[in-house]
Amino acid sequence: MASLVVATTADPASINPAKALLAMPGWEQGPTLEGGIRSFRNSRGSLRLLEHDKSIIVEDNLDSRWEAATGETVAEMIFLSKHVAASTRPALTIHPIGVPHLKDGDVLPQGGKPGWAGPPCPRMGPWLILLQKIAESHNLVPEFEITLEATHHGPITTTPTMFIEIGSTQDYWGREDAARVVALLVWEGLGFGESPAVGVWSSSTERKKVLLGLGGGHYVPRHMDVIKKDGTWVGHLLSGYSLPMEEPKDPKAKVTPEDIGGTWKQAIKVAFDATQVAFPGGDIIAHLDHKSFKGWQKNAITDFLGKQNIKIGKPADFA
Repeated sequence: MASLVVATTADPASINPAKALLAMPGWEQGPTLEGGIRSFRNSRGSLRLLEHDKSIIVEDNLDSRWEAATGETVAEMIFLSKHVAASTRPALTIHPIGVPHLKDGDVLPQGGKPGWAGPPCPRMGPWLILLQKIAESHNLVPEFEITLEATHHGPITTTPTMFIEIGSTQDYWGREDAARVVALLVWEGLGFGESPAVGVWSSSTERKKVLLGLGGGHYVPRHMDVIKKDGTWVGHLLSGYSLPMEEPKDPKAKVTPEDIGGTWKQAIKVAFDATQVAFPGGDIIAHLDHKSFKGWQKNAITDFLGKQNIKIGKPADFA
Protein backbone atom coordinates (compact mmCIF):
# COMPACT_ATOMS: atom_id res chain seq x y z
CA MET A 1 0.00 0.00 0.00
CA ALA A 2 1.84 3.06 -1.27
CA SER A 3 1.66 6.64 -0.03
CA LEU A 4 1.87 8.70 -3.21
CA VAL A 5 3.20 12.27 -3.05
CA VAL A 6 2.63 14.41 -6.15
CA ALA A 7 4.61 17.51 -7.15
CA THR A 8 5.01 19.68 -10.22
CA THR A 9 8.03 21.57 -11.53
CA ALA A 10 5.64 24.34 -12.63
CA ASP A 11 5.16 25.51 -9.04
CA PRO A 12 7.98 26.42 -6.61
CA ALA A 13 5.70 25.73 -3.64
CA SER A 14 5.33 22.20 -4.99
CA ILE A 15 8.74 21.25 -6.35
CA ASN A 16 10.78 22.80 -3.51
CA PRO A 17 9.16 20.67 -0.79
CA ALA A 18 9.53 17.67 -3.13
CA LYS A 19 13.26 18.38 -3.49
CA ALA A 20 13.57 18.70 0.29
CA LEU A 21 11.77 15.38 0.67
CA LEU A 22 14.01 13.70 -1.93
CA ALA A 23 17.03 14.91 0.07
CA MET A 24 15.97 12.52 2.84
CA PRO A 25 17.63 9.07 2.85
CA GLY A 26 16.51 6.00 0.89
CA TRP A 27 15.38 7.37 -2.47
CA GLU A 28 15.95 5.74 -5.83
CA GLN A 29 14.62 6.29 -9.35
CA GLY A 30 11.31 4.63 -10.15
CA PRO A 31 9.43 3.99 -13.39
CA THR A 32 8.30 6.74 -15.75
CA LEU A 33 4.55 6.91 -16.30
CA GLU A 34 2.96 7.69 -19.63
CA GLY A 35 3.13 11.40 -20.31
CA GLY A 36 6.68 11.59 -19.02
CA ILE A 37 5.73 11.63 -15.34
CA ARG A 38 8.84 10.76 -13.33
CA SER A 39 8.74 8.73 -10.14
CA PHE A 40 10.92 7.98 -7.14
CA ARG A 41 10.69 5.16 -4.61
CA ASN A 42 11.91 5.18 -1.04
CA SER A 43 13.58 1.90 -0.14
CA ARG A 44 12.83 2.41 3.56
CA GLY A 45 9.08 1.98 3.09
CA SER A 46 6.06 2.48 0.86
CA LEU A 47 6.61 6.18 0.13
CA ARG A 48 6.54 7.15 -3.55
CA LEU A 49 6.85 10.54 -5.28
CA LEU A 50 5.56 11.56 -8.71
CA GLU A 51 6.92 14.62 -10.48
CA HIS A 52 5.33 16.19 -13.56
CA ASP A 53 5.54 19.50 -15.39
CA LYS A 54 1.90 20.59 -15.68
CA SER A 55 -0.51 22.36 -13.37
CA ILE A 56 -0.99 20.32 -10.20
CA ILE A 57 -4.76 20.08 -10.82
CA VAL A 58 -4.81 18.72 -14.39
CA GLU A 59 -3.29 15.25 -14.09
CA ASP A 60 -6.35 13.17 -13.20
CA ASN A 61 -6.42 9.59 -11.88
CA LEU A 62 -2.77 9.41 -10.92
CA ASP A 63 -3.66 6.81 -8.29
CA SER A 64 -5.12 4.36 -10.80
CA ARG A 65 -2.40 5.18 -13.33
CA TRP A 66 0.29 4.33 -10.77
CA GLU A 67 -1.45 1.09 -9.85
CA ALA A 68 -1.72 0.10 -13.53
CA ALA A 69 1.97 0.85 -14.13
CA THR A 70 3.41 -0.78 -11.01
CA GLY A 71 0.85 -3.16 -9.53
CA GLU A 72 1.06 -1.25 -6.23
CA THR A 73 -2.16 -0.25 -4.50
CA VAL A 74 -2.25 3.43 -3.55
CA ALA A 75 -3.41 3.96 0.03
CA GLU A 76 -3.37 7.77 0.00
CA MET A 77 -2.37 10.75 -2.11
CA ILE A 78 -0.62 13.90 -0.90
CA PHE A 79 -0.38 16.82 -3.33
CA LEU A 80 2.14 19.62 -2.81
CA SER A 81 1.02 23.00 -4.10
CA LYS A 82 0.97 26.76 -3.76
CA HIS A 83 -1.86 28.60 -2.04
CA VAL A 84 -3.20 31.89 -3.37
CA ALA A 85 -5.14 34.31 -1.17
CA ALA A 86 -6.31 37.89 -1.57
CA SER A 87 -5.07 38.60 1.95
CA THR A 88 -1.47 37.78 0.82
CA ARG A 89 -0.83 36.48 4.35
CA PRO A 90 1.82 33.75 4.55
CA ALA A 91 0.19 30.42 5.36
CA LEU A 92 0.65 26.67 5.41
CA THR A 93 -2.63 24.95 4.64
CA ILE A 94 -4.18 21.48 4.38
CA HIS A 95 -7.45 20.61 2.67
CA PRO A 96 -9.55 17.88 1.01
CA ILE A 97 -10.51 18.12 -2.65
CA GLY A 98 -13.69 18.13 -4.68
CA VAL A 99 -16.40 20.28 -6.25
CA PRO A 100 -19.52 18.50 -5.00
CA HIS A 101 -21.77 21.53 -5.50
CA LEU A 102 -21.20 21.87 -9.23
CA LYS A 103 -23.57 20.38 -11.79
CA ASP A 104 -23.14 19.20 -15.35
CA GLY A 105 -22.45 22.18 -17.59
CA ASP A 106 -20.89 24.30 -14.86
CA VAL A 107 -17.45 25.77 -15.48
CA LEU A 108 -14.69 23.91 -13.66
CA PRO A 109 -12.33 26.69 -12.57
CA GLN A 110 -9.76 24.38 -10.97
CA GLY A 111 -10.23 20.84 -12.22
CA GLY A 112 -12.22 17.92 -10.91
CA LYS A 113 -15.64 17.00 -12.28
CA PRO A 114 -19.14 18.25 -11.42
CA GLY A 115 -20.72 16.67 -8.36
CA TRP A 116 -17.54 14.90 -7.30
CA ALA A 117 -15.47 14.84 -4.11
CA GLY A 118 -12.43 12.68 -3.50
CA PRO A 119 -12.28 10.69 -0.26
CA PRO A 120 -10.58 12.97 2.31
CA CYS A 121 -7.26 11.70 3.67
CA PRO A 122 -7.80 10.69 7.33
CA ARG A 123 -4.44 12.20 8.27
CA MET A 124 -5.63 15.79 7.77
CA GLY A 125 -6.69 16.55 11.34
CA PRO A 126 -3.71 14.93 13.08
CA TRP A 127 -1.32 16.40 10.50
CA LEU A 128 -2.68 19.90 11.12
CA ILE A 129 -1.57 19.53 14.75
CA LEU A 130 1.78 18.10 13.66
CA LEU A 131 2.26 20.90 11.10
CA GLN A 132 1.71 23.49 13.81
CA LYS A 133 4.36 21.81 15.96
CA ILE A 134 6.94 21.54 13.17
CA ALA A 135 6.32 25.10 11.95
CA GLU A 136 6.74 26.46 15.47
CA SER A 137 10.00 24.53 15.94
CA HIS A 138 11.32 26.10 12.71
CA ASN A 139 10.24 29.62 13.73
CA LEU A 140 7.63 30.01 10.99
CA VAL A 141 4.92 30.83 13.53
CA PRO A 142 3.50 33.45 14.00
CA GLU A 143 4.66 34.72 10.58
CA PHE A 144 2.82 31.84 8.86
CA GLU A 145 -0.77 30.96 9.67
CA ILE A 146 -1.36 27.20 10.04
CA THR A 147 -4.85 26.37 8.86
CA LEU A 148 -7.27 24.06 7.13
CA GLU A 149 -9.12 25.13 4.00
CA ALA A 150 -12.53 24.09 2.80
CA THR A 151 -12.96 21.39 0.15
CA HIS A 152 -12.20 22.70 -3.33
CA HIS A 153 -10.71 21.91 -6.77
CA GLY A 154 -9.25 18.80 -8.46
CA PRO A 155 -7.57 16.71 -9.78
CA ILE A 156 -9.81 13.65 -9.88
CA THR A 157 -8.82 10.81 -7.55
CA THR A 158 -10.61 7.87 -5.97
CA THR A 159 -8.06 7.43 -3.17
CA PRO A 160 -8.02 9.33 0.16
CA THR A 161 -6.38 12.63 -0.74
CA MET A 162 -5.20 15.92 0.73
CA PHE A 163 -3.38 19.00 -0.47
CA ILE A 164 -0.58 20.64 1.52
CA GLU A 165 0.06 24.18 0.38
CA ILE A 166 2.42 27.10 0.91
CA GLY A 167 0.85 30.55 0.58
CA SER A 168 0.02 33.09 -0.26
CA THR A 169 2.17 35.02 -2.79
CA GLN A 170 5.29 34.56 -4.88
CA ASP A 171 7.36 35.95 -2.01
CA TYR A 172 6.49 32.87 0.06
CA TRP A 173 6.03 30.09 -2.52
CA GLY A 174 9.78 29.79 -2.92
CA ARG A 175 10.69 30.00 0.75
CA GLU A 176 13.16 27.21 1.52
CA ASP A 177 12.26 27.15 5.22
CA ALA A 178 8.58 26.63 4.41
CA ALA A 179 9.49 23.91 1.90
CA ARG A 180 11.57 22.17 4.56
CA VAL A 181 8.67 22.24 7.02
CA VAL A 182 6.28 20.70 4.47
CA ALA A 183 8.83 17.98 3.65
CA LEU A 184 9.28 17.20 7.34
CA LEU A 185 5.51 17.02 7.79
CA VAL A 186 5.30 14.31 5.11
CA TRP A 187 8.42 12.48 6.34
CA GLU A 188 7.53 12.48 10.02
CA GLY A 189 3.78 12.16 9.48
CA LEU A 190 4.28 8.96 7.49
CA GLY A 191 6.54 7.54 10.19
CA PHE A 192 9.89 7.88 8.41
CA GLY A 193 11.34 9.93 11.25
CA GLU A 194 12.02 8.86 14.81
CA SER A 195 8.34 8.59 15.82
CA PRO A 196 5.47 6.38 14.60
CA ALA A 197 3.23 7.52 11.74
CA VAL A 198 0.60 10.12 12.62
CA GLY A 199 -3.06 9.92 11.65
CA VAL A 200 -3.45 6.24 10.87
CA TRP A 201 -7.17 5.48 10.69
CA SER A 202 -8.46 2.09 11.84
CA SER A 203 -12.04 0.94 12.10
CA SER A 204 -11.11 -0.45 15.51
CA THR A 205 -9.90 2.89 16.86
CA GLU A 206 -11.47 4.02 20.12
CA ARG A 207 -12.09 7.50 18.74
CA LYS A 208 -14.45 6.99 15.81
CA LYS A 209 -16.06 10.43 15.52
CA VAL A 210 -15.35 12.20 12.24
CA LEU A 211 -16.27 15.85 11.66
CA LEU A 212 -18.11 16.75 8.46
CA GLY A 213 -17.97 20.54 8.37
CA LEU A 214 -20.87 22.52 6.92
CA GLY A 215 -20.89 26.29 6.49
CA GLY A 216 -18.59 29.17 7.22
CA GLY A 217 -15.82 30.75 5.21
CA HIS A 218 -13.01 29.23 3.22
CA TYR A 219 -10.75 28.80 6.26
CA VAL A 220 -13.50 27.12 8.32
CA PRO A 221 -12.69 28.85 11.65
CA ARG A 222 -15.60 27.36 13.64
CA HIS A 223 -14.64 23.84 12.57
CA MET A 224 -10.97 24.62 13.23
CA ASP A 225 -11.83 25.50 16.82
CA VAL A 226 -13.12 21.97 17.37
CA ILE A 227 -10.40 20.22 15.39
CA LYS A 228 -7.41 21.97 16.98
CA LYS A 229 -8.77 21.62 20.51
CA ASP A 230 -9.71 17.97 20.47
CA GLY A 231 -7.60 16.43 17.69
CA THR A 232 -10.76 15.37 15.88
CA TRP A 233 -10.74 13.26 12.71
CA VAL A 234 -11.64 15.48 9.75
CA GLY A 235 -13.73 14.67 6.70
CA HIS A 236 -14.96 17.07 4.05
CA LEU A 237 -15.34 20.75 4.89
CA LEU A 238 -18.03 22.52 2.86
CA SER A 239 -17.97 26.29 3.17
CA GLY A 240 -20.99 28.42 2.37
CA TYR A 241 -20.07 28.80 -1.30
CA SER A 242 -20.22 25.01 -1.69
CA LEU A 243 -23.79 24.94 -0.36
CA PRO A 244 -25.75 26.97 -2.96
CA MET A 245 -29.30 27.53 -1.69
CA GLU A 246 -32.05 29.42 -3.51
CA GLU A 247 -33.94 31.67 -1.10
CA PRO A 248 -37.65 30.82 -0.83
CA LYS A 249 -40.27 33.46 -1.67
CA ASP A 250 -41.12 33.77 2.01
CA PRO A 251 -38.10 32.89 4.19
CA LYS A 252 -40.21 33.23 7.33
CA ALA A 253 -42.70 30.60 6.22
CA LYS A 254 -42.15 26.95 7.08
CA VAL A 255 -40.31 25.28 4.22
CA THR A 256 -38.98 21.81 3.57
CA PRO A 257 -35.66 20.89 1.96
CA GLU A 258 -37.58 20.06 -1.19
CA ASP A 259 -38.82 23.67 -1.37
CA ILE A 260 -35.30 25.10 -1.57
CA GLY A 261 -33.49 24.88 -4.87
CA GLY A 262 -29.77 24.79 -5.47
CA THR A 263 -27.20 22.00 -5.31
CA TRP A 264 -26.68 22.14 -1.54
CA LYS A 265 -28.35 18.77 -0.94
CA GLN A 266 -26.21 17.14 -3.61
CA ALA A 267 -23.06 18.68 -2.10
CA ILE A 268 -23.84 17.41 1.40
CA LYS A 269 -24.68 13.90 0.22
CA VAL A 270 -21.58 13.61 -2.00
CA ALA A 271 -19.32 14.93 0.77
CA PHE A 272 -20.85 12.59 3.36
CA ASP A 273 -20.52 9.54 1.11
CA ALA A 274 -16.89 10.34 0.27
CA THR A 275 -16.09 10.83 3.95
CA GLN A 276 -17.64 7.44 4.73
CA VAL A 277 -15.38 5.84 2.13
CA ALA A 278 -12.31 7.39 3.76
CA PHE A 279 -13.29 6.39 7.29
CA PRO A 280 -14.74 2.85 7.16
CA GLY A 281 -16.48 2.14 10.44
CA GLY A 282 -16.33 5.80 11.42
CA ASP A 283 -19.11 7.81 13.05
CA ILE A 284 -19.56 10.68 10.59
CA ILE A 285 -21.10 13.68 12.37
CA ALA A 286 -22.06 16.99 10.76
CA HIS A 287 -20.79 20.12 12.50
CA LEU A 288 -22.60 23.29 11.46
CA ASP A 289 -21.20 26.81 11.55
CA HIS A 290 -24.55 28.08 12.82
CA LYS A 291 -23.66 31.78 12.68
CA SER A 292 -22.95 31.56 8.95
CA PHE A 293 -26.50 30.47 8.08
CA LYS A 294 -29.76 32.37 7.97
CA GLY A 295 -32.59 30.82 9.93
CA TRP A 296 -34.32 29.27 6.93
CA GLN A 297 -31.03 27.83 5.71
CA LYS A 298 -30.19 26.25 9.04
CA ASN A 299 -33.68 24.79 9.35
CA ALA A 300 -33.56 23.30 5.86
CA ILE A 301 -30.09 21.81 6.36
CA THR A 302 -31.01 20.37 9.75
CA ASP A 303 -34.18 18.87 8.31
CA PHE A 304 -32.29 17.37 5.35
CA LEU A 305 -29.58 15.87 7.58
CA GLY A 306 -32.26 14.25 9.71
CA LYS A 307 -33.95 12.71 6.66
CA GLN A 308 -30.56 11.38 5.51
CA ASN A 309 -29.86 9.91 8.98
CA ILE A 310 -26.75 12.08 9.28
CA LYS A 311 -26.02 12.98 12.88
CA ILE A 312 -25.48 16.61 13.93
CA GLY A 313 -22.97 17.36 16.67
CA LYS A 314 -22.05 20.28 18.89
CA PRO A 315 -18.38 20.99 19.68
CA ALA A 316 -18.56 18.98 22.92
CA ASP A 317 -19.80 15.92 21.00
CA PHE A 318 -16.40 15.54 19.30
CA ALA A 319 -14.33 15.42 22.49
